[in-house]
Amino acid sequence: MTETREAADRPAAPEVPGTDLHLELSGEGSLRVRLMHALREAVRSGRLAPGTRLPPYRTLARDLGIARNTVATAYAELVEEGWLSARQGSGTQVAPRGTPPRTAPAHRPRRAERPRVLHDLMPSSPDASSFPRSAWAASARRALATAPNDAFGVGDPRGRPELREALAEYLGRARGVRTEPDRIVVCSGFAHALSLLSGVLRGPLAVESYGLSFHRGLAERAGPRTVPLTVDAHGARVDELPASGAAAVLLTPAHQFPTGGPLHPERRAAVVDWARSHGGLLVEDDYDGEFRYDRQPVGAVQGLDPDRVAYLGSTSKSLSPALRLGWMVLPGPLTEEVLAAKGPREMWSGVVDQLTLADFLACGAYDRHLRRMRQHYRRRRDLVVRTLAERAPHIRVSGIAAGLHAVLELPPGTEESALRAARRAGLALDGLHAYRHPDSAMAPRDGLVISYGTPPDHGFAAALDTLCDVLPKAP
Repeated sequence: MTETREAADRPAAPEVPGTDLHLELSGEGSLRVRLMHALREAVRSGRLAPGTRLPPYRTLARDLGIARNTVATAYAELVEEGWLSARQGSGTQVAPRGTPPRTAPAHRPRRAERPRVLHDLMPSSPDASSFPRSAWAASARRALATAPNDAFGVGDPRGRPELREALAEYLGRARGVRTEPDRIVVCSGFAHALSLLSGVLRGPLAVESYGLSFHRGLAERAGPRTVPLTVDAHGARVDELPASGAAAVLLTPAHQFPTGGPLHPERRAAVVDWARSHGGLLVEDDYDGEFRYDRQPVGAVQGLDPDRVAYLGSTSKSLSPALRLGWMVLPGPLTEEVLAAKGPREMWSGVVDQLTLADFLACGAYDRHLRRMRQHYRRRRDLVVRTLAERAPHIRVSGIAAGLHAVLELPPGTEESALRAARRAGLALDGLHAYRHPDSAMAPRDGLVISYGTPPDHGFAAALDTLCDVLPKAP
């Protein structure tokens, strides 16, 4: 005990910060006894896992407001009991044998088993394994090294000026968008942008008869009712807009989702004429406009009339949906309304990711990544077409001139049985029925929507084999 007092009286050595530890010294007995009881319970319950490093005794004593000798003695006794271990230079840790095996609850309710997924062909994301980690990390380092101090203060709801300037240059050069940085608002993806825009629209929103129900739900929760427009081989029938009573229309002009194909040039001009004559707004979803394979890229409709088109884009298909980065290019009068709806400060998109994307665009890494991925996805698309031509020639493949997905057209009445067969085989994909607007007057179509962007390279061929096995057989 004399040695302990002498150690306590020596000048304190510089402390190594330890783990924050929440302990309640309740119950009876001395502070040492209560502290030992609290530590045992933390280990026994699993709150302190084996190998967890405990704070230095001086730090814990200060946090708990008790004497250092009390904590040092408690640690020493728990080491003797086998609850803790202590080695010179390694501090005090929870001993491996300090945690007894846990027992399962006696009456744990059984969870509904999810269908096993062996191959993911859902049209939801790009090839995650192709994310440009090294180039993105290099941009992040440069962005952090050169970022001004104000970047780490309260965020501007418009988004960082570095990113808005880089986007204005890129979108004008690559997508034909006409804008200035002040008319760009950064958001956390397309869904966030659509929610904000829908909240300021006054009147119904026309949508394509085939599209994402998730997007329709977002719009309707924000206020406007959605009305469907017929979709054919040339895109949405925009001649139905005047009779729809819509105040705005949401379209995917570069590559209709999910049926495929661009909006016909005459219809592109017609929808802009409707917006001008009726005081309407076109909301342009350019979700995969960079990925064109068999013809020249289709520019953004926004370039025809920046005052009547709200252009929406994101990194969800070009880079990764995990980044949660998107943008709106807005008509002037709409910008302040959207910013008012968004709030006085940025609460959605992280500054570091914004600065990194700005550098990624400015240094040319984004262009290089897109060129590489266009070749990658084109090879996959060609393999899909070739495989189906060999093994299921009776199935027509459409919507493949662009993007990351294809539609397999099925004989009438066979979609549901094909989906059941896919689930049994561990294949995740979608049917066309899931995308049809419930109020659409169009006759339902049978088909499967498959992604050739999602699976990793090593599993792609096996996914196609499984797909061919579950398709309806030729008549």
